[in-house]
Amino acid sequence: MKFFAVGLYVAILIAIAFFSMKKTKTLNDFFLGNRSIGPWVSAFTYGTTYFSAVMFIGYAGKIGWGFGLSALWIVAGNALIGSLLAWKLLARRTRAMTSRLNTMTMPGFLEKRYQSKALKIVSALIIFIFLVPYSASVYMGLSYFFESVFGIPYNYALGFMAIMTAIYLTMGGYFAMTLADFFQGIIMIFGVVAMILFVVYSPKVGGFSNIVPSLAAIDPKLTSPVGPPGALNLFSLVILTSLGPWGLPQMVQKFYSIKNEKVIKTATWATTGFALLMATGAYFTGSLSRLFFGSLQEVGNNVDKIMPTIISSTVPSAIAVLILLLILAASMSTLASLVLVSSSAIAVDLFQSLKPKTDQKKVVLLMRALCLVFIGLSLYLAIKPNIILNLMAFSWGAVAGAFIGPYVFGLYYKKATKAGAWAGMLTGTLFCSIFSYLYPANIPLVGSLAMILSILVVPVVSAFTQKMPEEHLDFIFGESAAPQINTRNQVYSSK
Repeated sequence: MKFFAVGLYVAILIAIAFFSMKKTKTLNDFFLGNRSIGPWVSAFTYGTTYFSAVMFIGYAGKIGWGFGLSALWIVAGNALIGSLLAWKLLARRTRAMTSRLNTMTMPGFLEKRYQSKALKIVSALIIFIFLVPYSASVYMGLSYFFESVFGIPYNYALGFMAIMTAIYLTMGGYFAMTLADFFQGIIMIFGVVAMILFVVYSPKVGGFSNIVPSLAAIDPKLTSPVGPPGALNLFSLVILTSLGPWGLPQMVQKFYSIKNEKVIKTATWATTGFALLMATGAYFTGSLSRLFFGSLQEVGNNVDKIMPTIISSTVPSAIAVLILLLILAASMSTLASLVLVSSSAIAVDLFQSLKPKTDQKKVVLLMRALCLVFIGLSLYLAIKPNIILNLMAFSWGAVAGAFIGPYVFGLYYKKATKAGAWAGMLTGTLFCSIFSYLYPANIPLVGSLAMILSILVVPVVSAFTQKMPEEHLDFIFGESAAPQINTRNQVYSSK
């Protein structure tokens, strides 16, 4: 049953890849789906990229074990800040400005907004280098689950995931990814609901009414507004996982490809609802982990094995297959986005900068080859023993810390300067890299501080440095600061 379900799932993904390959002819097709993605697909592709095996396996287990029910603050942050506010504040203006500047990537946007080719090159390198740990953490989370549910050795599961990502992404690009995300999003909805119900009504939990008394009997702080690790640690995790998407290229890319303003309104609420359900399923279920284990020794002192062990021991085999597909779907979507954005950083932002007259077919071919390179590097890192939470937190902190300040102020703040953008990008990346190395036990806190520093540094440095040319700012911010979308040809006009 398990192998049949996974085989069917794989067959559907390959069919989507073949179908998409016929529609993927230009670089715009491969990377942005020709900026023609509708509301529900846009919402699902954002949500499925947001939530992966990292959250369902690494975060849910470690954070739920440590914080108890106060982990639900992260649910609120992911839904309200990471989804609702992100779409409300960033989607429309990002789509308008990137279309106006004719850019497809985060480095391309930064180059044209701040008139700096060097900024584009450095930001492209940051993306390719620092997204590898995040990709590796996704591979790790899914492989732990495969090992627990199927009994497949960890390294074999890694290899299977790498091959699957390579096949369906290199063939169909962004268009294949969005179609797959819609299909995977539906699986995730049913899988999360099933996971919550079977875990809550398992003998060790005993239903919703028994949760608070049982956790309080173990430790009253597990049911308090702030769990045992303390307010600072909880706040840092809320910031890291909720504000992080504002500066992550693989998340921002979803705003580039939307079709029109109607898409944004519908997708905003659809994404928020999806995020609320997914985050609740992960963190709420993880918060019950103390009811299943008396100590971490029961899972070999490996917090990444908490959730796979709970799921494999509480749900029937048929439902376990559904939950497996939930985590597989979430992870495949996230991996596809990471690989696509990272390969574009080299093929589009570096290679085309050096050889701007290169034929688009060659650039698409290079992107496909770089997808394989990125997958290989992620696989190599995933084989090394690491804690999933630390890999993901480091990657999010370094990348979002680099871009959140320059990107958000680039959209909204006319006085943001090239020097301010450089300062924000380098401060976020270097702070996260240096202090993660010095304080590896506090990587989530370091990552959240890197984002906050990036946001603070950009306007401060901009206030004391050379302003951007007025005519350049007029072009970017003139009447196009609040553009209308022509729904017939998906081109923004200034009126």
